[in-house]
Amino acid sequence: MNKFEAVVLISPELSVSVLKDSLKHFEDIISSKDGKIVNSEDWGLRDLSYDINNFKKAFYNYYQLELNGSNIENITKIINQNDKFIRHLFIKVNKHQELPTVLKNEKK
Repeated sequence: MNKFEAVVLISPELSVSVLKDSLKHFEDIISSKDGKIVNSEDWGLRDLSYDINNFKKAFYNYYQLELNGSNIENITKIINQNDKFIRHLFIKVNKHQELPTVLKNEKK
Protein backbone atom coordinates (compact mmCIF):
# COMPACT_ATOMS: atom_id res chain seq x y z
CA MET A 1 0.00 0.00 0.00
CA ASN A 2 1.32 3.39 -1.03
CA LYS A 3 0.47 6.72 0.59
CA PHE A 4 -1.26 9.36 -1.50
CA GLU A 5 -2.75 12.77 -0.94
CA ALA A 6 -5.65 13.76 -3.16
CA VAL A 7 -7.50 16.99 -3.82
CA VAL A 8 -10.89 16.83 -5.51
CA LEU A 9 -12.65 19.89 -6.94
CA ILE A 10 -16.41 19.60 -7.25
CA SER A 11 -18.89 21.76 -9.14
CA PRO A 12 -20.14 24.80 -7.20
CA GLU A 13 -23.64 24.41 -8.66
CA LEU A 14 -24.49 21.36 -6.55
CA SER A 15 -26.87 21.37 -3.61
CA VAL A 16 -25.55 20.27 -0.23
CA SER A 17 -27.15 16.83 -0.51
CA VAL A 18 -25.77 16.20 -4.02
CA LEU A 19 -22.35 17.42 -2.87
CA LYS A 20 -22.39 14.95 0.02
CA ASP A 21 -23.49 12.17 -2.36
CA SER A 22 -20.61 13.04 -4.72
CA LEU A 23 -18.08 12.88 -1.89
CA LYS A 24 -19.57 9.59 -0.71
CA HIS A 25 -19.27 8.30 -4.29
CA PHE A 26 -15.56 9.25 -4.34
CA GLU A 27 -15.00 7.52 -1.00
CA ASP A 28 -16.84 4.42 -2.26
CA ILE A 29 -14.60 4.34 -5.35
CA ILE A 30 -11.50 4.40 -3.13
CA SER A 31 -12.79 1.61 -0.88
CA SER A 32 -13.92 -0.50 -3.87
CA LYS A 33 -10.32 -0.43 -5.13
CA ASP A 34 -9.08 -1.76 -1.77
CA GLY A 35 -8.00 1.70 -0.65
CA LYS A 36 -8.27 3.30 2.75
CA ILE A 37 -9.08 6.92 3.58
CA VAL A 38 -6.82 7.86 6.46
CA ASN A 39 -8.03 11.46 6.89
CA SER A 40 -10.00 14.06 4.99
CA GLU A 41 -10.67 17.78 5.17
CA ASP A 42 -13.36 19.93 3.65
CA TRP A 43 -11.72 23.12 2.42
CA GLY A 44 -15.05 24.60 1.39
CA LEU A 45 -16.03 26.76 -1.56
CA ARG A 46 -12.96 28.56 -2.90
CA ASP A 47 -12.01 30.71 -5.87
CA LEU A 48 -10.24 28.96 -8.73
CA SER A 49 -6.99 30.42 -10.05
CA TYR A 50 -8.49 30.28 -13.53
CA ASP A 51 -11.89 29.37 -14.98
CA ILE A 52 -12.53 25.66 -15.40
CA ASN A 53 -15.59 24.73 -17.46
CA ASN A 54 -16.82 28.32 -16.98
CA PHE A 55 -16.69 27.96 -13.18
CA LYS A 56 -14.92 30.58 -11.09
CA LYS A 57 -15.30 28.64 -7.81
CA ALA A 58 -15.32 25.01 -6.69
CA PHE A 59 -15.76 22.93 -3.56
CA TYR A 60 -12.34 21.65 -2.48
CA ASN A 61 -11.88 18.40 -0.56
CA TYR A 62 -8.57 16.98 0.61
CA TYR A 63 -7.89 13.30 1.34
CA GLN A 64 -5.03 11.28 2.77
CA LEU A 65 -5.20 7.82 1.21
CA GLU A 66 -3.49 4.46 1.37
CA LEU A 67 -3.94 2.33 -1.74
CA ASN A 68 -2.12 0.39 -4.39
CA GLY A 69 -0.64 2.80 -6.93
CA SER A 70 -1.78 0.66 -9.85
CA ASN A 71 -5.41 1.49 -8.97
CA ILE A 72 -4.97 5.25 -9.48
CA GLU A 73 -5.52 4.97 -13.23
CA ASN A 74 -8.80 3.10 -12.74
CA ILE A 75 -9.97 5.61 -10.13
CA THR A 76 -9.21 8.58 -12.40
CA LYS A 77 -11.15 6.96 -15.26
CA ILE A 78 -14.22 6.64 -13.05
CA ILE A 79 -13.90 10.21 -11.75
CA ASN A 80 -13.46 11.62 -15.27
CA GLN A 81 -16.80 10.10 -16.29
CA ASN A 82 -18.64 12.06 -13.59
CA ASP A 83 -19.31 15.68 -14.61
CA LYS A 84 -19.70 16.77 -10.97
CA PHE A 85 -15.93 16.44 -10.49
CA ILE A 86 -14.19 19.40 -12.10
CA ARG A 87 -10.60 18.39 -11.33
CA HIS A 88 -8.64 15.94 -9.20
CA LEU A 89 -5.02 15.43 -8.27
CA PHE A 90 -3.31 12.43 -6.68
CA ILE A 91 0.20 12.83 -5.29
CA LYS A 92 2.29 9.99 -3.93
CA VAL A 93 3.97 10.89 -0.63
CA ASN A 94 6.34 9.15 1.75
CA LYS A 95 4.58 10.55 4.81
CA HIS A 96 1.21 12.26 5.21
CA GLN A 97 1.34 15.85 6.36
CA GLU A 98 -0.02 16.75 9.75
CA LEU A 99 -3.59 17.94 9.98
CA PRO A 100 -5.10 20.46 10.00
CA THR A 101 -3.57 21.76 6.81
CA VAL A 102 -2.72 25.41 6.22
CA LEU A 103 -5.69 25.83 3.87
CA LYS A 104 -8.11 24.52 6.49
CA ASN A 105 -7.11 27.28 8.89
CA GLU A 106 -6.76 30.04 6.29
CA LYS A 107 -9.28 32.84 6.54
CA LYS A 108 -11.32 33.26 3.39
